[in-house]
Amino acid sequence: MLSYQHIYHAGNLADVHKHSLLAWALAYMTRKDKPLSYIETHAGRGLYDLSDAASVKTGEAAKGIGRTEDWFLPDHPYRRVLERVRQSHGPHAYPGSPLIAAEILRASDTLHLCELHPKEFAALETALAGYGAEPKQRNGWDMALSFCPPTPRRGVLLVDPSYEVKSDYQTIPATLTKIHRKWGVGVLMLWYPILDSAPHKPMIGALTSAIPSAYVHEVKFPPAQSGHRMVGSGLFVVNAPYRFAQEAARLSKLFEDHQQALM
Repeated sequence: MLSYQHIYHAGNLADVHKHSLLAWALAYMTRKDKPLSYIETHAGRGLYDLSDAASVKTGEAAKGIGRTEDWFLPDHPYRRVLERVRQSHGPHAYPGSPLIAAEILRASDTLHLCELHPKEFAALETALAGYGAEPKQRNGWDMALSFCPPTPRRGVLLVDPSYEVKSDYQTIPATLTKIHRKWGVGVLMLWYPILDSAPHKPMIGALTSAIPSAYVHEVKFPPAQSGHRMVGSGLFVVNAPYRFAQEAARLSKLFEDHQQALM
């Protein structure tokens, strides 16, 4: 699917959910003096300008990171990355997950990023220049299946498709389960939208049956605009790092309070 561009949604509440927990997990894992592999199957452009007309048009960033940044203390890894990216790229810059990973990981760690969309891929190459990453313009699932288990074996895989290809909901469980079988120690993070029609439920049901030890975290929020179908955000996490659930629970309370305040 080569039509999806995340600029319309960058910095929204789903990004706050996904990116803050990704940053927390990577920061926790880099405390150990052991190298990591970071793999991302649907990387996007890596860096977003929230003053772009597309972002302003939807208003999702203003209702997302624009209202929630104070949920994260200055020493929180997500907040630290936000500040560093703004210092480098201007006050309206927002990092996508590849840039969040690049900012947190160390010289001994490796980044493996895939993006198919030609314009998004070109922007990704520019955003990641200087970080030692070599993004690939190829199918991320194919890369993950052929590449796992990576070297070093310790690491994180983030799967964050657009779900504009409706068959994703049917194909993800078998594919992610296959990757888990090949890479039993990998931290696998799958993001999914929670829509009012709940198409994610059979997918998560199949995944939890196949990998019952995985951790599922979901948050709810009002639609960004009238008529929008997304009412929440979910993460399915295999081999979640120690205390990941406590950080997720903290975030759950913040989302609950936020939703109550808007009622």
